[in-house]
Amino acid sequence: MKNILIVCTLLISSLTLYSQENDGWLLNFDKAAELSMKTGKPILANFTGSDWCGWCIRLKKEVFVTPAFKKWADENVILLELDYPRRTPQTEEIKKQNRELQQFFKVRGYPTLHMFNVGIAEGKTQITSLGKTGYVAGGPTPWIANANNYLKK
Repeated sequence: MKNILIVCTLLISSLTLYSQENDGWLLNFDKAAELSMKTGKPILANFTGSDWCGWCIRLKKEVFVTPAFKKWADENVILLELDYPRRTPQTEEIKKQNRELQQFFKVRGYPTLHMFNVGIAEGKTQITSLGKTGYVAGGPTPWIANANNYLKK
């Protein structure tokens, strides 16, 4: 009985942790916005279909899991993953948040990555777009070079 309780506790803890962060990518917009305002770094929002979109899977394998990208991201942006999976379960809260952000940014295809600054004006969240991109062939070096163009704005 004690072992079952420990396993259940670990499972709940891991699900809670997964709902907040996925390999360095935050899953909650409010947490990403708070961190962005605190650090002064823009948010890089990855609109992805992680379990069905071939270009999304390729972008993750070729760029996002590389040491070069992770170093660049740590130094320059707050990572936010907005996933639209077909087989992977999500909470209703995450689904609703992702739907609203997809509509706000007018995302029509995947992968789409938006880089933006977040601020508060008159008690409301203000988003200032720096640019958008998607899959860039050639691995992390050309992808990072492309993304750096938006950081200069």
